[in-house]
Amino acid sequence: MKFIAALLVAFVGASSACDFPPSLWCSSKEISKLCKVEDQCRDHLTLRDAAPLVNFGFYYESLCPFCKMFFKNNIGPAYNAIGNIMNITLVPYGNAEERKRGDKYVFTCQHGEQECVGNVIETCAIHLLKDIKVYFPFITCMEASSTDPKEAAKQCATKTKITQLNAIMKCADGPQGNQLEHQMAMKTDALQPAHQYVPWVTLNGVHTEKIQNEAEKNLLKLICDTYKGTKPAICKTEEPKKRCTKESWFFASLPSFGKRTHDVL
Repeated sequence: MKFIAALLVAFVGASSACDFPPSLWCSSKEISKLCKVEDQCRDHLTLRDAAPLVNFGFYYESLCPFCKMFFKNNIGPAYNAIGNIMNITLVPYGNAEERKRGDKYVFTCQHGEQECVGNVIETCAIHLLKDIKVYFPFITCMEASSTDPKEAAKQCATKTKITQLNAIMKCADGPQGNQLEHQMAMKTDALQPAHQYVPWVTLNGVHTEKIQNEAEKNLLKLICDTYKGTKPAICKTEEPKKRCTKESWFFASLPSFGKRTHDVL
């Protein structure tokens, strides 16, 4: 906390181009330079560079209520607080199924047609925006929305200042998005052990029930405990979350989620 306070003092008068949260000012030399806190971050960066980042995989589906809760209560706060010590991989597919039809894939999603739409929009955003500092706020905004995915994408692009919305939607409505979502399906199907519910997490490529339970209880603490370098001071988060079981398609029957099958062109 004292370190963050020192950064805040140093930040006074810094460039308005620095629009990153304080927890990320020392996440890279480029950001520390942009925020004019290079001297304050030098030792921090040296220590951080000596330790590997924690790899956190998050397998989810766009309309799963428990995945939405995990974004709000776990992964969002963890990224904002300690994003500089973790690599996050988002895989929006979840309990969906795919089948080949001609030269494209047809996806069937647990929470209906609109979930398939949301999955592929978020997949295209990851692919086209590339930088997690850009696409993570956009996807987090979509996951917090209660509107349909296309409207949520439009609203969230404005809110997070995304200028590539047209390209994202073109990708989502076309063959590129179809192939990209197939890649998400392959990543999900390759999980060992195979996923049984979402949200499903991996820590440095490993999934166990212990890891899952600790991530759901306090993701900040789990990442901090796993990281081998100098640990951030902030290691608190909210608790409860649950899961969408792979076997249960209860929510697909809710009218607001629409039909189950969606063909991505």
